[in-house]
Amino acid sequence: MTETTSMLAPKTPLQEFWFYFKQNRGALIGLTFILIVALISLFAPYIAPFDPAEQNRSALLLPPAWYEGGNAVYLLGTDDIGRDILSRIIYGTRISVFAGFVIVILSCLLGTSLGLLAGYYGGLLDTVIVRLIDIMLAIPNLLLTIVVVSILEPSLVNATLAIAVVSIPSYVRLTRAAVMNEKNRDYVTSSKVAGAGVLRLMFIVILPNCLAPLIVQMTMGISNAILELATLGFLGIGAKPPTPELGTMLSEARSFMQAANWLVTIPGLVILSLVLAFNLMGDGLRDALDPKLKQ
Repeated sequence: MTETTSMLAPKTPLQEFWFYFKQNRGALIGLTFILIVALISLFAPYIAPFDPAEQNRSALLLPPAWYEGGNAVYLLGTDDIGRDILSRIIYGTRISVFAGFVIVILSCLLGTSLGLLAGYYGGLLDTVIVRLIDIMLAIPNLLLTIVVVSILEPSLVNATLAIAVVSIPSYVRLTRAAVMNEKNRDYVTSSKVAGAGVLRLMFIVILPNCLAPLIVQMTMGISNAILELATLGFLGIGAKPPTPELGTMLSEARSFMQAANWLVTIPGLVILSLVLAFNLMGDGLRDALDPKLKQ
């Protein structure tokens, strides 16, 4: 009887979220992988066997340990100047994940603020913001990012800022649509009658009810940011050597694609795994937070 009663008891929002999230096996796998990557990134100085920039001239282009001629000391092998691939992958993953979070936070803050203004006030302000966003969306993301990085000067920091700027439109459109849907509801009208100011209405009353799609977009945004940062690194306008960034590692290994294929394969698989994990988790968040998808 007690067990039946507990099963029928209403769930808290967190319990309800977890109930629907765990139904998606792919999302659980993605979340587990991301947590492992986060721990490895956090403790990278203690986990990495070598300094990522340390060179060993007596161990050039060593294959991974499971290849013939490999060395167990260098588990994933070495590059053309004797740097340990495992150590560089660990630090490169740390850079990519950290930069991805920074990009999403910056773009979400700016995009959400503009979306709130456009959706709440409407009129001329809405028209101006929407037209600016339309202009940005008319230019391919990668091309616009390259232009912004070229103006700022190629570097890891500037590449991060450029990707954050280019990612703003998706948050503006999402927030604007949600605010326009919410601002005329009864709870907002009641807050106005109670004397709530404009800032309180936008950020305290309306915004919390628009967070579900924004959280999903942020999760997907991290995977896009990691991929775009790697692309800029590969093109030579992102992180500069010897920074152990995954895209830069791919760029440096281009001339060894046949002679030492692990230099390209391993960073590529890491990028694939990171992007896939965040996308899987984003799917799970969408299923758990979207009322229309709940059974």
